[in-house]
Amino acid sequence: MHFCFEEEQLRFQESVRGMLGKECSPETLRALSTSDTGRSPELWAKLAEIGLLGLLVPEQHLGLGLSEVDAVLALEETGRAALAEPVVETACVGARMMAEIGHHDLLSRWLPAISTGEAIVAVGHPDNPFVADAHVADLLLLAHDDEIHAIDPGETKLTHQPSIDPLRRLYTVDWTPVTATRVASGDSARRALAAAYDRGAWATAAQQLGVAQGLVDAAVKYSAQREQFGQLIGAFQALKHMLASVAVRIEFAKPVVQRAAFAIANELPERDVACSHAKAAASEAAAMAAKAALQVHGAIGYTWEVDLHLWMKRAWSLDQSWGSAARHRARVADRILGDAPAPSFGFRAP
Repeated sequence: MHFCFEEEQLRFQESVRGMLGKECSPETLRALSTSDTGRSPELWAKLAEIGLLGLLVPEQHLGLGLSEVDAVLALEETGRAALAEPVVETACVGARMMAEIGHHDLLSRWLPAISTGEAIVAVGHPDNPFVADAHVADLLLLAHDDEIHAIDPGETKLTHQPSIDPLRRLYTVDWTPVTATRVASGDSARRALAAAYDRGAWATAAQQLGVAQGLVDAAVKYSAQREQFGQLIGAFQALKHMLASVAVRIEFAKPVVQRAAFAIANELPERDVACSHAKAAASEAAAMAAKAALQVHGAIGYTWEVDLHLWMKRAWSLDQSWGSAARHRARVADRILGDAPAPSFGFRAP
């Protein structure tokens, strides 16, 4: 069995990293954090230009028609750059949700617009109460009981919710479901919502891996510059061990997140537990990286003047997006010890 990424997938990762390195600098993020929307139409257009937004969109709708396995490395790079644009909600969750629902108007109108960067889609889910980026969305996909509705944002009332991360714009949405806006109901809607939750958890986990790596990179860079007791702090053994432990935690989480991508792409029956395992592992890696990076920097690391807070706040805010680590650990436990354990575990609890 082949466990390595293909050359094309690695090249795409490098392409995303190179573009974000130029277009998503800490200075850019700082400027966006104090802007009205927190979003950059120019950056969104460039994400579409390199193919990131259309990666999971079928080819007949101007997308690349690839899979989550092809997307996982690129999503890591968005986290590493602390990109705040709604790639997860639009390109990973929203686009796939529309394709799975199969509603003609959604497919013909919105999927090509996502691929070309002309549309942003925000998704509301019963297990994800705040709707990210509803203020800039062109379409809202919202759940109501066993139904999914496609809503014009102009027909809703948005209430901004505070976030520790100024680049994460979260909203509650007041709206009234009507027959004309319903695009799925019953079993079809329930399946689409379950898949959306798994996909959102996995895609966020991939971003968290990148955030964790960004934190380690910042800590290593600072440790090579800061002196204490007449020598660089990077020479201190305790600091080396701490960062090495974080690096190991990240490396152990990577195959878990990649396995979740494979489970989604191949519609495996253990998709839900694989995605929860990924979210829990990546959340813990990001939290550990944030703690270690702050310890390396000292109190200055939490100040606005130092870039580190951009990644720390992202690590903390993404932990709550599409289910916290605690919630996903409980979900994995239920699947291991419950009446119907995940097939891949190969046993049934007594």
